[in-house]
Amino acid sequence: MSNKAPTLRQFQDRFPTEDACLDHLFQVRYGTDFNCPGCDRPAKFTRVKARRSYQCQWCAYQVYPTAGTPFDRTRTPLRDWFFVMFQFCASRNGVAAKEVERQLGVTYKTAWRMCHQIREYMGAVDGSAPIGGLGRTVQIDETFIGGYQSAQDKRDAGATNKTVVFGMLEHGGDLVTHVVPDRKSGTLLPIIRATVKRPSKVHTDDWLGYGGVGTMGYQHATVNHSIDQYVCGKTGATVNAIEGFWAQLKRGINGTHIHVSGRHLPKYLGEFEYRWNMRQTPHLMLDRLMFSFAR
Repeated sequence: MSNKAPTLRQFQDRFPTEDACLDHLFQVRYGTDFNCPGCDRPAKFTRVKARRSYQCQWCAYQVYPTAGTPFDRTRTPLRDWFFVMFQFCASRNGVAAKEVERQLGVTYKTAWRMCHQIREYMGAVDGSAPIGGLGRTVQIDETFIGGYQSAQDKRDAGATNKTVVFGMLEHGGDLVTHVVPDRKSGTLLPIIRATVKRPSKVHTDDWLGYGGVGTMGYQHATVNHSIDQYVCGKTGATVNAIEGFWAQLKRGINGTHIHVSGRHLPKYLGEFEYRWNMRQTPHLMLDRLMFSFAR
């Protein structure tokens, strides 16, 4: 079976009409065999004309497949929503609201809202389950997003014009990111304790904020970036993989979005984190979103 992401033509064949999109939501959330919430009888539900709802054959109770989803209470066609979700999964560097505005012919306000709700949904689907464990290696690092890009800023942990992003990446596994107020050990260590299972092997750089990791039940090894060391010859410690994610994240923000405010940065992190964690199965990236609407 091919693991290639679906093409635009395949997406259009799958969701050719508005009715096809609504039927998909109904099947995913309710299935074909369930009792009516109104009369508690096995029922067949039929589509209600001119509404996004289905009606019980016995008591006329109506269910709304869009309720509780990113599409709730929106006048934007479901087909447009599904198309933007397809774009989010097909792109490596994100989707700009201006591009959605041009392609769908909607207002910028509508496009901006659609993009942010989809990002929030992608982050919720991906989740932040604990990573690592016995025999597993987790790379941990932090970076600055926004503000100036000078070398002095990179050395300055107190740069007020930047937002600090903290990340933990399991080798061959998932990534978890957080927006944090600073790089102090009192901020980072509790997040590591709550996210990384013991007794993982933890690789970090030589930042002082990681000094207590070895006392928390982890096998801690460091790489010394101050001497241009990127892989420690003795321990094999490296943070190259998570730094690769930081590079991709910054390319997406700087190239596609130009600027992202600290207020909305967690949503963008959820989007990029979702794509990174699904990078080995791009053919399932869109399906996972399409089948994750909880009833």
